[in-house]
Amino acid sequence: MKILYLLFPFFLLLIQGAAGASLVPGNEWRCKHEGGFCSFLTCYRPYHIYGRCTNLVVCCKRK
Repeated sequence: MKILYLLFPFFLLLIQGAAGASLVPGNEWRCKHEGGFCSFLTCYRPYHIYGRCTNLVVCCKRK
C-alpha cells in the first residue's frame, strides 16, 4: 500500500512528458517539412521557437 504514494507521482510525470512530445517537431527533417528551419539555441525576429531539432538546436518558424 505504501508504494502507491510513490507510484502515483511517477505515473503523472510519465503522462506529462508523453503529452508534450507529440506536439512539436522532433528532428531536422520534420522541422523543415513543416516550414521551419533549425537554429542554434535561439530564434531571431520574426521567428519563434516551434520545437527542437536536437538538444541544443531549436526549430524556428513564423507564427
